[in-house]
Amino acid sequence: MLRSTFQIRFWSAILIVFIAVVWLLKSMLLPFIIGILIAYFLNPVVNNLSRHKIPRWLGALAVLSGFVLFVALILVLVLPVLQTQIGALLSAIPGYIEKIRNHYVPWIENWLSQFEPEDIEKLRDAAGQSVGGAAGWIGNIFKNILSTSFAVFDIIALMIVTPVVAFYMLNDWPRVTKTVDSLLPRRYYDVIHTQLKEIDSTLSGFIRGQAIVCLALGSFYSIGLSIVGLKYGAVIGITAGILSFIPYVGTSFGWISSVLLAIGQYDNDWRRITPVICVFLVGHVLESYVLTPRFVGHRVNLHPVWILFALLAGATLMGFAGVLVAVPVAAVMGVLIRFALKQYRSSKVYKDTL
Repeated sequence: MLRSTFQIRFWSAILIVFIAVVWLLKSMLLPFIIGILIAYFLNPVVNNLSRHKIPRWLGALAVLSGFVLFVALILVLVLPVLQTQIGALLSAIPGYIEKIRNHYVPWIENWLSQFEPEDIEKLRDAAGQSVGGAAGWIGNIFKNILSTSFAVFDIIALMIVTPVVAFYMLNDWPRVTKTVDSLLPRRYYDVIHTQLKEIDSTLSGFIRGQAIVCLALGSFYSIGLSIVGLKYGAVIGITAGILSFIPYVGTSFGWISSVLLAIGQYDNDWRRITPVICVFLVGHVLESYVLTPRFVGHRVNLHPVWILFALLAGATLMGFAGVLVAVPVAAVMGVLIRFALKQYRSSKVYKDTL
């Protein structure tokens, strides 16, 4: 009993100190978090090279260099297109808003004329408060993301520190995992090791699988919207693909924004707007029945609502760094909660055999 009490206090103290350190240093953690995530993402490739007798440092350098070149190539090819389309889109938005307003405001006013003036006033007040509250909440999240992520480290520092962290983590990954393994309490080694393997399986399944899903959806949406003739389709498609990392958000954003742009562009000609909607319907089917089952699978055990909550909580607490660690933390908590529930169901408390 005394031993169990001491262990609970010891590990609780370690956890509290760890959380306090992370909280105090949250403004400088972004490049380290990104570097560790990149290393985790690329580690299987380096492991495969090591099995073919290639020195670990050489494999890490080659894989990381290839990754950096791939990202740089994507940026060189995509950024000019995005920059042009974003500028044109910002210039076109006022005209599109005017078209939509001229077409739909009379219809809305005609519908509202059925209500009493005091009811309309209440609706306007309620809508104004809801929109204002939502806008303020979203604005605070983005403010936290920007202020906590780039207040200390500028882009140049981020570009220098992140590859260095990623290289050393890739090179030393077996040594780090071996050290962690040696520090596990021997009495509970098998239990903890099993949970760590499940956490790794969950993280690898989600992060690597979801990255492939996002890339595939971004490409599909961009090409599909361009084929059906929607202006600025590349911007909408790439943004929707990136946001697909958050369940339902990517498709919802892409569908709503593209339909609004299509309404403004095609002057409410639904014969031309319908193909835009079809692109996202096909994309949703592709994501739900092909990409996600194939690359993410059912072994992830992370409910979409839990992921969404974790991402929003991470953004609120730690900005962009919090967004990056949200899914790993959610995966760890999910594994621990499932383990705790399993222990509870096998305990005397649950079976009422005290």
